[in-house]
Amino acid sequence: MIPAPLTSAARRPVRSASPLRPARLALITGAVVLGATLTACSGGAAASGHDGKAQGTGSSKAADTRISVNLRGTAATAGRPVTVTLAAGRLRTVTVSADGGGALTGRLSPDGRTWTSDRPAAPGTTYRVEAKDTGGGGDTAGFTTAAAGTVNKLTLAPGKNTTVGIAQPLSIVFDHPVKNRAAVEKALKVSTSNNTEGSWGWLRDYSGRDRVDWRPKEYWKSGTRITLDAELNGVDSGPSGGWFVRDYATTFTVGSSQVVEVDLDRHRLALKRDGRTVMDVPMSAGTPGGDRASWRGTAVLMAKEGTINMNSETVGLGDAYDKMVDFSMRLTWSGMYAHAAPWNAAYFGVANHSSGCVGMSDADAAALYRQARVGDPFEITGADAKGTVAEGNGYGAWNVSWSDWRTRSALG
Repeated sequence: MIPAPLTSAARRPVRSASPLRPARLALITGAVVLGATLTACSGGAAASGHDGKAQGTGSSKAADTRISVNLRGTAATAGRPVTVTLAAGRLRTVTVSADGGGALTGRLSPDGRTWTSDRPAAPGTTYRVEAKDTGGGGDTAGFTTAAAGTVNKLTLAPGKNTTVGIAQPLSIVFDHPVKNRAAVEKALKVSTSNNTEGSWGWLRDYSGRDRVDWRPKEYWKSGTRITLDAELNGVDSGPSGGWFVRDYATTFTVGSSQVVEVDLDRHRLALKRDGRTVMDVPMSAGTPGGDRASWRGTAVLMAKEGTINMNSETVGLGDAYDKMVDFSMRLTWSGMYAHAAPWNAAYFGVANHSSGCVGMSDADAAALYRQARVGDPFEITGADAKGTVAEGNGYGAWNVSWSDWRTRSALG
């Protein structure tokens, strides 16, 4: 049976905060210069210079603690790193804090005159800059970036703190087109508990949207813990895509090693755990020779949906069926499932005679439903198929060779 494809949920837009009033801004060669000259006190009789030595009050000038910032005003351009430059001497610390909490980390130049943030300034955000030099002087300023005209959002899979099967990829579907793929991919940081080799690959989701998946070279090892830190706040998607205005994160763990083998020629389904067969049951898959045939290749269990309505008209198969179906396990966005199909019992183990899904008895489907885990691979073999599961039709990346998959990374 094949129901209608699912759609991703919309996300609530993020509002920017009202800007703070910039502190004491003056213009010098196109950059913001902050505050008047400040000196550190030294007992009231002398001022401390940037070299840390006491200076006489009448014979030399006070240390110049002014700084300039590359972003200024109330509509500064987002997506650029913040650069803070000291007029003279060496910087000791620079803090760039954002309204609502959080701060930009950064690095000092070798000469100590310039500090540059590691990440870009986000749109619609007010920042406060505080800098101190090695002589004890300091200054402050503030600026606000222009709000984003278009905000890009995303849908992440798998869910946070879930346990998944060995074939589950990290998958990100974007609401709007992503033209600046390299910039986006650089912001997606994956870490694993055992240094698993893997790669991002860009593709077109079944919904037509841009998507990027991170899959390991081979199936995950059981027990692997995976973390994604998507540091996207302030990254521009490119034309028509808009800005990202927040970061995302997810962590998940890989469960036991399970593989479901579906043999279309033998009309059998087997569940193997850690290499040992724990189920081997008769089934009937899609009728060969047309649109009702099943897909071959590796599909990944996307969701366990239980009892659902399946209507053939939603997927272009006329009025062939309209039924409530038990123990439904989704394998593709186009509607291929494994499920209970007691009405097709005469064909179990004998012939493929369904409308594309893998059907079993109530008892066998219940047993598989109970033991299968989202992320388990269904390895489907046999001649009675209409083609191979496409990478965007569910999680079909396993049907692409590792060498070809790596070429889909925007970073080479």
